[in-house]
Order: sequence, then C-alpha cells, then structure tokens
Amino acid sequence: MTIKEIVVPDIGDFSEVELIEILVAPGDTIAVDDPLITLESDKASMEVPSSDAGVVKEIKVALGDKLSEGSLILLLEVADAAAAAAPKSAQPAAAATPTPAPVAAPPTPASAAPVTEPAVDLRSVSFERTHASPSVRRIAREKGIDLNTLQGTGRKGRITQEDLANAGQRVLQALASGQFEAPKSAATAPAGAGIPAIPEQDFSKFGEVEFQPLSKIKRLTGINLSRAWLNVPHVTHHDETDITEVDAFRKSLKADAEKQGVRVTLLSFFMKACAVSLKAYPTFNSSLDGSGENLILKKYIHIGVAVDTPNGLVVPVIRDVDQKSIFDISAELMEMSAKARDKKLKPGDMQGATFTISSLGGIGGTAFTPIVNAPEVAILGLTRSQMKPVWNGSEFIPRLMQPMSLSYDHRVIDGAQAAHFVRHLGILMNDVRRLLL
Repeated sequence: MTIKEIVVPDIGDFSEVELIEILVAPGDTIAVDDPLITLESDKASMEVPSSDAGVVKEIKVALGDKLSEGSLILLLEVADAAAAAAPKSAQPAAAATPTPAPVAAPPTPASAAPVTEPAVDLRSVSFERTHASPSVRRIAREKGIDLNTLQGTGRKGRITQEDLANAGQRVLQALASGQFEAPKSAATAPAGAGIPAIPEQDFSKFGEVEFQPLSKIKRLTGINLSRAWLNVPHVTHHDETDITEVDAFRKSLKADAEKQGVRVTLLSFFMKACAVSLKAYPTFNSSLDGSGENLILKKYIHIGVAVDTPNGLVVPVIRDVDQKSIFDISAELMEMSAKARDKKLKPGDMQGATFTISSLGGIGGTAFTPIVNAPEVAILGLTRSQMKPVWNGSEFIPRLMQPMSLSYDHRVIDGAQAAHFVRHLGILMNDVRRLLL
C-alpha cells in the first residue's frame, strides 16, 4: 500500500475558495469520484471528487480554510498498482502545497460579555486569533457579535454558527429589556455613495424572532445584485407572444426526445430564439468597457440560465447556443440544472455569459423586473404562459400566450431598441420555422 496526497483539482480561475464542508473522515473507504469536500465561491457551492480509490488516512484541511488548485486535501492509502498508474506530474503540485498554519488556541473568556457593556464598532476589531472560520468571523461582524467574548462549543473550542445564533438570541433578549444598544455593523453603515442606511429595529419587542445567517451564496448574490441595481439604470419592457404553434411542435418531439434521454421544454426554444435575436441585434450581446465610452461587441453567444437551488440562485452558462440544436440545448440544460442542485457546478460553468434568461414559468406570475446581470446589458424574464382569447379580425380564438419581461441597461439600449428586440423574439417564437432561416 502507498500513501498518496489528494489535492484540489482545476477549479477554473478561482482561488482562495472557502471550505464549508468535509464529507469524509479518517478510516473511510472511498472510490474514484466520491465527493471529499464542498467549496463555496461567490457564485455556487461545488463538491470536489476524489481522483483515486483507497482509505482516508489523514485530513489535511479544516472548515473555513481557503483552498486553491493544488491545495492538499488529505492523505489516501491506495493500492501500489493504483499509485504507480498515477501521473507523475501531479507530484510537484502536491509537494509545493504549503501545510496550513496551525490554528491559534481558542480564547477562554466567559460565555458572553455582560450586556451592559458599551457598543463597539466591530469593523475595527480583529478576530484573527479567534478559533472560528472566516465565514463565522464575517457573520459576527455583520451581526455585531464580538467573538472574543464567546466560548465555542465546536471541536477544540471552535466557535460555530450555532454559537453565533445563541449569542444573537442573548443580544435580542438584552435589546428587549433595554440593557443593550446594538453596535453598528458594516452592513448598516451608510454607503459611500451617500445612500442612507435602513435603520435597525428590535423586532423581538413585537414577538418571537429567530436568528438565521444567510448562506454565502445568498449574501454575495445580494451584494452583486445591489451593485448592479445601483450602477445600471434599469428599464423593463413587457410584452407577450403567441407560442401556440411552437408548443405544439415541442410536444410532437416527445417521442424523439425520450429516445435521446432528454426533456424538451419551451426554455430551450427561447434560448435558441434569443441566440438568433442577439445576432440580429448585437448591441444586446455586448458590454460597456471600463471607461463607459465604448461597447465591447462579443462574437460568441453564451446564455446564462438562472437556476433556483436550496442554497440560493446560481446561473450556469450554456455556450455557443447559436450553434446547437434544440436537443443539444435541452440535454445541456438538464445536465447543468442537475449539477447546480447537486453542488457539482465548477466555476467555469458559471462564467462568460453574454445574455441571461430567468424563467419563472414553472412557478407562476404574469410579469416581473429581473435585474441585469452586469456586465451584461440585458436579461429576459419569462413567467407562466396562459390560454387567452385573441382577436384574429373576425373572431376570438384561444391561443397560448407567453409573457416576456426584458430588463436592459439604458446607457446602452434605448426603449425603441428594446421594443424591436422583444418583437423580433416574439415573431421567432410565433413560428418555429423562422429559427432555421
């Protein structure tokens, strides 16, 4: 038997990604592609699989560590034949990986500071010597909790998110009794742009409350969306189109789709129609440069699709949509959606989109205002289609109508261009044969 070092594989352009979950323990027998750890970037959670089969001998990482490609995860006992077959090029990367520095010993103060102490601005307080993960330290600053006053209940005294929740409950109780003034956190400080912060309130005086930290994906998504909303002058154009014929054609493909193991949805047709429309209106497939004075027109069409997961919204990207068939697009949609739900998306799977579609058709609604996914300049929102009576000049006939909501960056696109783009998209969806022209 041979001991092999298992390292983080290629994770795209990302580095220093936070470790949020360790899925194996010393003594576990694992197979190739079994998940070892879960990393969480600002876009998604992803599981890192094992490159080899064997028995876990030693875990070399801890929750909260920041890992990059080549970082050492664990030592694995593998059969000699398997070790000999492993590529030798992997050894230098593993050998160059520094061993994580030892964690400072946990502080041993009382379980909580007296609630009568004056408030402290925790943005200037260092928690670096506190035995807690970076995510716990960040949440503590946002919620105004001084980690230096807490005794952790985790392994070796590590402060956990549950400890934060308990501390938050104590703060709420103190607020209710009027004995404590909540400290101002970075989240509630006035923005640099002069936008006044929303005043904090003590909701516990109105009834029972619960302290529940947001997932990292939701926190960072909120930051990205706020940045886009503040920097991009949004306008949303609403319209609807007749998709009766396209939906009938989609249903006629059911037998062929089942043979290929795919499920064809209307979203696949909308993606194809958007690709054609983006070629006809290339401004919608562009970005502003850093100066804000030039457009970067992209010669490729990669469409991001917003996918709802238990951890938050992620946007995997389907590349070169203009060059793919409806079956190809449908198959990739199924694959990416499954990877998103199972935390198997890689950073590269969520990069490079030139246009985004956010579909709520499976849930409902008649219209909404999606936020432009900057640096893109437009995003299409789809809600549930409905049968409606449509006047054809002599009578009302039932037609399946699809609402469309196009949000766009008004610095790049004006109202007339948006109306033309949506109308062009609607015409393509009226008659699927136009997608072939």
